[in-house]
Amino acid sequence: MAHVPQTFFDALAVRTWCGLALQALGRAREEIDAINVYPVADGDTGTNLYLTAESAAAAVEAVFDGHDAHGSGKPALADAARAMAHGALIGARGNSGTILAQLLRGMAQVLAADGETAHTDGEGLRLALRHAADSARQAVAHPVEGTVLTVASAAADAAGAAEGDCGTVARAAYEGARAALAATPGQLAVLERAGVVDAGGRGLVAVLGALVETFTGEAPRAVPVVSGTFPEAGPAEVAVAATAAPDECADAPGTGGPAFEVIYLLEAGDTAVARLRERLDGLGDSLVVVGGDGLWNVHVHVDDAGAAVEAGIEAGRPYRIRITHFGLGDVHTTGAERQPRERAQRAVVAVVPGEGLAGLYTDAGATTVLARPGEPPASGELVEAVRRAHAREVVLLPNDADLRHTAAAAAEQARAEGIRVALIPTRSAVQGIAALAVHEPERRFDEDVVQMTSAAGATRYAEVAVAERQSWTMAGICQAGDVLGLIDGDVAVIGSDITVTAETVLDRMLSAGGELVTLVLGDEAPEAVADHLETRVRESYLAVDTVVYRGGRQGAVLLIGVE
Repeated sequence: MAHVPQTFFDALAVRTWCGLALQALGRAREEIDAINVYPVADGDTGTNLYLTAESAAAAVEAVFDGHDAHGSGKPALADAARAMAHGALIGARGNSGTILAQLLRGMAQVLAADGETAHTDGEGLRLALRHAADSARQAVAHPVEGTVLTVASAAADAAGAAEGDCGTVARAAYEGARAALAATPGQLAVLERAGVVDAGGRGLVAVLGALVETFTGEAPRAVPVVSGTFPEAGPAEVAVAATAAPDECADAPGTGGPAFEVIYLLEAGDTAVARLRERLDGLGDSLVVVGGDGLWNVHVHVDDAGAAVEAGIEAGRPYRIRITHFGLGDVHTTGAERQPRERAQRAVVAVVPGEGLAGLYTDAGATTVLARPGEPPASGELVEAVRRAHAREVVLLPNDADLRHTAAAAAEQARAEGIRVALIPTRSAVQGIAALAVHEPERRFDEDVVQMTSAAGATRYAEVAVAERQSWTMAGICQAGDVLGLIDGDVAVIGSDITVTAETVLDRMLSAGGELVTLVLGDEAPEAVADHLETRVRESYLAVDTVVYRGGRQGAVLLIGVE
């Protein structure tokens, strides 16, 4: 990405850095995955770092888009830095991604310390890198040398000894990290046996290389990944070196390591998280807990995944829970070739707004991606879900008008990997339900897509939500706390009572006809609203059926579909 080198670390520099880091990790993803042997050789460190960086970059872009929409110019450094840190925190994947999220959070704490400061200089960057390395080390229960933590500390040390502007400091940090990465095989036996450098450290060097490019306009030199060589060999040859030793990872299944990776976001206070750290430390290893201010990202490797989740429930409210069984990974997990699982012919991948609908879609055979309020999935998550579906043909249901570009990018990437993908532009989960109801895997792919698209298009959708702030709408001015009824994406009703507003919305939708009403209740929906609406339909609209689902924490109080 061509750009004008940044002189100071301001909001635009944060945006540029995030974009360049994402590009760098995208280019290096396969290479980093191939050399991933510690703490578990599951071959996904590059992918996890990429997804984490993508979430950070998307959050920064959202801040800039918000300022553009309101005509308020460029955001402050503090706003961009906090967005970067928050995006990385909620999107962190795996051990490496979780540590990267804490590194970015540590930097953001320094960059945003004075909210009035428009930019910072080389001294501010030095302090940010130091705090990032220290906070990341503190987040890991049992730090190990020869890992990304060592590389981060070396970068901070080198930056601390540099004098000059941001470009000078960034280049010093990069060179310090690069030297430390080359030394990692001599610090960690598993790396030395496999003949590779640390994968997480390699990812951090890529991120720091993007920092150099942000401030100098020049991409730094290549990074060695295999001991004594440079990466001209390519990912496939690197992978051979990385899998050469069957006993390369003491933590891999079959050699005494835990069987599951457990990750979740957690809303909890500091005291509860301190107790959680102690409990999880006794359950497993590779424990990393990052975050603060009431929101945390928890990562641990355990044999009892249920106990790890229960510990989170006792500490606060865990969500976006991901449990991965290492035994289902690739050849790295056993050190021996496995027969690849046969691909299914066709699968459906759907974005869903709540746990209840996720269960419904899963029961119907779909692979789901959970989108929580204010946390839309990134394209990398959708691509990962398409891969996880493990099918030759995939129907993708974004179920949100705002995800159309994200879903299109994911579809293009999946097609580049040889998967046939059809994107149906569903704008609501109720349209996705209608499409899934007519899905026939035995039909020709094109015919199935046409039928699903037709069913989704024939379904009008609405939602009932509570306004968070005063704003102009198609139905007039609403105040914070007003109940909004949106039909096909536009505000059509402004009311004060959820049940009354929902009834008005439903009447307007059924005035154009319909045969089936779908109601999806959020956690905040009144207990009686479903019964009231079902009665309304039964008494006022002949031959119209109603089906009710529990959606869980889905953002909207109520989703309505009429087909």
